Amino acid sequence: MTSLPILSVRDLTVRLRTEEGGRNIVSDVSFDLAPREIVGIIGASGSGKSVLSRALVNWIDPPLEIASGSVTYKNENIFTIPPRRMRALRKEIAYVGANPQGALDPTLPVGRQIVEKIQALVPELSRAEAERRVIELLAAVRIPSPASRFHEYPSQFSGGMMQRALIVDALATNPAFLVADNVTQPLDVTIAAQVMRLMRELTERFDTAVVFVSSSLPILNDSADQILVLADGRIVERQVPERLLHSPQHPYTTQLISEIPQIWTDTAPVVPKIPRQGTPLISIKNASRSYHVRKRGTFASYSEVRAVRDVSFDVFPGENFGIVGESGCGKSTLMRLLSRLEMPDSGSVICGGQDISRLWRADLLKFRKDFQLVLQDPFNSLPPRTPIGEIIGGPLRVHGIRSADQRRKQVLAVMEEVGLASSLFDELPLGLSAGQRQRVNVARALVLDPKVLIMDETLSALDQTEQFKLLKLFSDLQAKHGLTYIFISHDMAMVRRVCNRIAVMYLGEVVEIADNTKLFFEPGHPYTKALLSAIPTLETRRYDPEECLLDGEPPSPIDLPPGCGFASRCPKAFGRCRVETPVLMPDGPDGEAACFLVPSYPPQPVTAAAA
Repeated sequence: MTSLPILSVRDLTVRLRTEEGGRNIVSDVSFDLAPREIVGIIGASGSGKSVLSRALVNWIDPPLEIASGSVTYKNENIFTIPPRRMRALRKEIAYVGANPQGALDPTLPVGRQIVEKIQALVPELSRAEAERRVIELLAAVRIPSPASRFHEYPSQFSGGMMQRALIVDALATNPAFLVADNVTQPLDVTIAAQVMRLMRELTERFDTAVVFVSSSLPILNDSADQILVLADGRIVERQVPERLLHSPQHPYTTQLISEIPQIWTDTAPVVPKIPRQGTPLISIKNASRSYHVRKRGTFASYSEVRAVRDVSFDVFPGENFGIVGESGCGKSTLMRLLSRLEMPDSGSVICGGQDISRLWRADLLKFRKDFQLVLQDPFNSLPPRTPIGEIIGGPLRVHGIRSADQRRKQVLAVMEEVGLASSLFDELPLGLSAGQRQRVNVARALVLDPKVLIMDETLSALDQTEQFKLLKLFSDLQAKHGLTYIFISHDMAMVRRVCNRIAVMYLGEVVEIADNTKLFFEPGHPYTKALLSAIPTLETRRYDPEECLLDGEPPSPIDLPPGCGFASRCPKAFGRCRVETPVLMPDGPDGEAACFLVPSYPPQPVTAAAA
């Protein structure tokens, strides 16, 4: 690695201007970045990571300001060069943020937008060459059917696919310097592992230097050459990963290490089994949901996207039920079926003994009260110009509680329960942290005293510290109110910590359902092992990524192959897998798996011809 840095940061201070005078968000930060080097920056929510990452690419806007210091890229201080020169450097300096929603124009196809950026920064590149480059990168970040997805709109991409599209947008011009701000946090574990491989490959193939900002020490341990620990806007420790993890010098670093979730060690959480007796609270039976997408270049010809296929499972009162799988596997579509935002094309969803597709008006309103949804994005899920008390109290007004005094009393009570100060009642959500915003979302759902909370990636935008606080809150609320939780997540470490049973989805199907211990220690499906092998952890991995981690991409949900949908990626696939579709079969007393390798699976029938 060369001794001459491509980026040199000296005494960088970023200040937030306020009516009282202001305060520093980032203070006296200094470090160097060499070509082909990955520098990791770790810190809890509010430590200044995102502000620092934007300052490194000269994207600081009022009320933030550069108070002092410099960022020197190839002997030029990017804070003092003319705007025209800065625009020219944009093809060499790239930035990817952690919030993919809203980053692209919703009215234009994703591929077209990336091509327009490439041609604006590299005008000598023809449109055909730019399109070819984008499709190659879409394939590199494992977006299924990249040539077709190139023409789709942002609304047709899942959250994980949008994040990968933004990574493609950043990489398209082969930048010399890339800032990646928590880009793996919204991604499922297998895609995150592939993105980290891509980052390392980028440094080796194109001499690209990377500043990788993350809330996950295990991810930085696997990828970074050195790690900077940021606390209250200051670098409190700088070490190579191995030394940092085994000999931390600062108490804050020690605290961050202690908060890393345990998966397989003796100190890992023991999640109890919940007795599954009586009538299930939720029962989904053979539910399927497809969408019709117009074929490109046609007027009335459509392709069928089979998002959820013949899914069945039960959820019992008091359970924490997890649903996991890669981005695009059908988790969010299943969430919409469970919450009656959409109805299945076939099959049924039974809640409280009623088929929710048959509910209308008063009955549907009662269902909405008992089954509440808490969404992923803590920023876009709250109206920015509505006071917090009014946001939380909105459902009470919808459900007929008209007295303002009564609503205020109930809202203040639930704010206290979720850890929000009563002084925030009349405040706008603009100044809240991500963790506080999610508490507002939880309070808005909890104010109706529901029976079920459906958590759709509710914690994915939060760092480990905030996740730990909210999971403790969820546990306390469950003990007090007898709640049932459905956690829809790609975060296997979080699921390990809280879920009693877990369903694993792949390509619209549930391929395994098992109790927590069974799933993590004795999974029955090869796909589950692949997910477990990719979990970011500091432990000795129970499943070897070299043997289990997936290559290639899932088949397109538009053109499903015969047999098992996982056969094209499975290291153990054999002839039967490519012609016959397995169904869930018992895999010991605590699980079911849809795999011909499960010991209880019936043997393949012998045909007359074979006999």
